[in-house]
Amino acid sequence: MSGSPDQPYDEIVRSRRSIRGYLDKPVPRELIEEVLALAMRSPTSMNTQPWHFHVITGEPLDRIRKGNTERILAGEPDSREFRRGEPFAGVHRERQIGVAKQLFEAMGIARDDKEARQDWVLRGFRQFDAPVCVIVTYDRELSGSDDTAFDCGAVTTSLVNAAWSRGLGCVINSQGIMQSPVVREHAGISDDQVIMKAVAMGWPDESFPANAVVSKRKNVDEAVRFVGFE
Repeated sequence: MSGSPDQPYDEIVRSRRSIRGYLDKPVPRELIEEVLALAMRSPTSMNTQPWHFHVITGEPLDRIRKGNTERILAGEPDSREFRRGEPFAGVHRERQIGVAKQLFEAMGIARDDKEARQDWVLRGFRQFDAPVCVIVTYDRELSGSDDTAFDCGAVTTSLVNAAWSRGLGCVINSQGIMQSPVVREHAGISDDQVIMKAVAMGWPDESFPANAVVSKRKNVDEAVRFVGFE
């Protein structure tokens, strides 16, 4: 399913998809370091390189999973640190619903099956049971800079593409960092960092139905205006 180091870049970008089901197989630290080294070649505003990565596996990750799900099930309000913005509306909400429908259909989750839907949501808070979680943070002193968020988004995109090129799958998510005190405690993240995103990472389970879902994308005509061309 996923790529290999000799795969052309175009093929990596076109074939990559979000992976939500993983094999119970560890990922070598050396491979993660290789992927991160590639990702950190990402463009960055004025070379500020605001990003930091906290790579978690094993018992600390299990404690984060447990703390996240216990707090959510207890009705604890989320404590996401990075700005959320307003709920999606219009076409953006339609796209959000559209990919959810694709995933539920692939997993055979009926619209009225509340138990299965809740279990699906809790998978996100468990980091999709991936063997590795990468928490992306940035320096708190840069909190007012829009360039910082842009740079962290760029490096995270580079991360998932680099991982795919090495046979690893990822899914960028916010569920894994919604309970930030849990993440901060068990990942040992210092207070001078703002927790921004989580990236679940591991070896894709090719038998997991949702992994075959390819989200629908806008085409060039819908997204692009050319100005000054003949």
